[in-house]
Amino acid sequence: MASSTHKAKGKVTRSAGRFGCRYGRFVRKRVADIEAVSRALHTCPKCDMLSVQRRGTGIWECRKCGFKFAGGSYVPQTPAMKIAKRAIDRTVEEHRK
Repeated sequence: MASSTHKAKGKVTRSAGRFGCRYGRFVRKRVADIEAVSRALHTCPKCDMLSVQRRGTGIWECRKCGFKFAGGSYVPQTPAMKIAKRAIDRTVEEHRK
C-alpha cells in the first residue's frame, strides 16, 4: 500500500530538477544552492535597501538607486572581498589618527 506522506516531485530538487536524474545528487544540490543565492535579493552597499539583483557574471545592480557594481559571480560580496574591505578600512582608520 502507498503511504500518504509521499512528497511532491520537485520539492527536494528545486531549480536543479531540470537535470532529472543526471550528474548526481550532490552536484544537483550544489547547483540549486548557488542558484537560490544568486537569484535572491541582496542589500545595496550604497542605499542599504534589499533590492540588488544579478545582471550578469559578477555584475550587480540596485533596482532602487541604480547603483551598478562588480562583485562575485554568484554573490555581491565574496568572503575574500569582505576580508580585503576590512583590512582596507583598518588601514584608512590608522592613517586618519
